[in-house]
Amino acid sequence: MKTFWKTLVAAAALAFSTLASAQGYPNKVVRIVVPYPPGGTVDVVARVIAARLSENLGQQFIVDNRAGANGTIGSNVVAKSPADGYTLLLQAPTFVAAPLLMTNVPYDIDNDFTPITNLGAVPLLVTVNPGVPAKNLKEFMSAIKAEPKKYVFGTSAVGSPSHLAQEAIKYDGKLDFMIVPYKGTAPALTDAVGGHISAMVDALPSTMSHVKSGKLRAIAVTSAKRIPSLPDVPTVAESGLQGFEMVSWYGLWGPAKMSPELVSKIHQEVAKALKSEQVIKSLGEHGFMFSGSAPGEFKTFIKQESDKYSRLIKAANIKLEN
Repeated sequence: MKTFWKTLVAAAALAFSTLASAQGYPNKVVRIVVPYPPGGTVDVVARVIAARLSENLGQQFIVDNRAGANGTIGSNVVAKSPADGYTLLLQAPTFVAAPLLMTNVPYDIDNDFTPITNLGAVPLLVTVNPGVPAKNLKEFMSAIKAEPKKYVFGTSAVGSPSHLAQEAIKYDGKLDFMIVPYKGTAPALTDAVGGHISAMVDALPSTMSHVKSGKLRAIAVTSAKRIPSLPDVPTVAESGLQGFEMVSWYGLWGPAKMSPELVSKIHQEVAKALKSEQVIKSLGEHGFMFSGSAPGEFKTFIKQESDKYSRLIKAANIKLEN
């Protein structure tokens, strides 16, 4: 009987300690790991959210860029961190898709991480260097068919939304072009602007400034509908690939075994930040579609996205080139 009461008291003390810890969170610097170089859309989203959380909670939220190996290096840092909420991961669909393409990924998405919330999504833009003789995607697909293997697409990472959208366009359009993976969006954009590659598909926040300056030409958008900021740019579906839709979403994870109270606390604070005027202004102008879903909903969403990418990878026979 004494053992029973000791166990009960210990459990109650642990529960109280966990609740108190969540209520007092954060009481020191929080690190948001972005597993890509600075300048890409994941980095942009992380910095906007981190700034708002810092102001709301009175503790510094910093962005820690840990690029390499298609996002697996930085993600693994979070997987191996304490489950205390002070090391978080901000990732994109690459996180879900890369393990379907890569071998020896050093973690298991389902077992080594705690889903917290889906922040939202943005459309992708299909852009070309101004030297490419095509004003829209339909013309570009005709040019590719006329000269197979001539045109080269660049992508920020294997398994990224950029990569998967390019593979889907290639497969659905029965096209023959090369896809070159880069270590992040910034170097790929540099080569696209410089004419070293022909085209890119990437998130609107990363590419919009280059489109506005005339350094890149937007020829299609991957969302189901045209976007207000580029009303004259047709969708991929309008360009001949009926039913095409693919966007880039952004999620927040923590290490495995975070307490439900702590996950709820972080989710509530992030959801609050997403509704702030500053965040809406900073990300909304880039076509960001806000979410802030609950942890359980986010977990279900991740499973649905994984299934979708798996079907595409198998149908298009997408393989990782070593």
